[in-house]
Amino acid sequence: MPPVGETLREARLRQKIDIAEVETATKIRAKYLRALENEEFDRLPGSTYVRTFLRTYAEFLGLDPHLLVEEYRIRHEPPTVEEVGPIAPAPQRRRRAESGYRQQLGGDGGPGRGAIVAGLVIGVLLLFLIVGLVTGGEEEPTDAGSPVATDASRTEDGGGARKRRERDRKPSGGDEEVELRITPLDATYVCIDDGAGKRVFEGTLASPRTFRSETLLINLGRTSAELELDGKPVEVPQSSTPVGYEFSSDGEQELPAGERPCT
Repeated sequence: MPPVGETLREARLRQKIDIAEVETATKIRAKYLRALENEEFDRLPGSTYVRTFLRTYAEFLGLDPHLLVEEYRIRHEPPTVEEVGPIAPAPQRRRRAESGYRQQLGGDGGPGRGAIVAGLVIGVLLLFLIVGLVTGGEEEPTDAGSPVATDASRTEDGGGARKRRERDRKPSGGDEEVELRITPLDATYVCIDDGAGKRVFEGTLASPRTFRSETLLINLGRTSAELELDGKPVEVPQSSTPVGYEFSSDGEQELPAGERPCT
């Protein structure tokens, strides 16, 4: 198969398509499109972006995206440990291992004294472990009248849907942080909070900026910005009206108008 970049360039020229037209249709910047055609993959942020942009560009040109991505992986990505395969032990090393195993068994294939002692020790440890699980596994009763339970019931009775979602999203300290990078194509209004009601940012972005938290709620004034979650592009449909999303370690979901920050 010809090189990946040459395949892309020939397909584009054969269809008489300009780079600017591809940029408009795929939302991939022209400099990245030229880098793909010239196989200057180091000009892209990483191999994940290369594979994503290759797949999008190939689909636009009517090429097989899986074939191009696989060709890139074979030619330009280092092989993984699984592809290299484990190194088989040398015959001499294998004979030493077998000899040591026979010595542990007592030389004639029967269990030696060391093996018997080790078996007894393991049996005693397992017995202690079973006793500990049986005697220490009882759960403590829950106090139904605790202040925490009272507060939760009061919130359920008197709070609205948005307050309940903010309570559920309150950071617990055990979730993983996510990284959201916003690259505005034009000056774009952005409002972000951490899912617990704390405002992280509100204003107009004219240059890229990165935000980190366990949960991020975003309100975009218009879809004139590119979003990347943990280094992966986020598909934002084109719209003339504001859009909102919730990002966390569990993934992403679109927010209705009433649950977006700064509304």
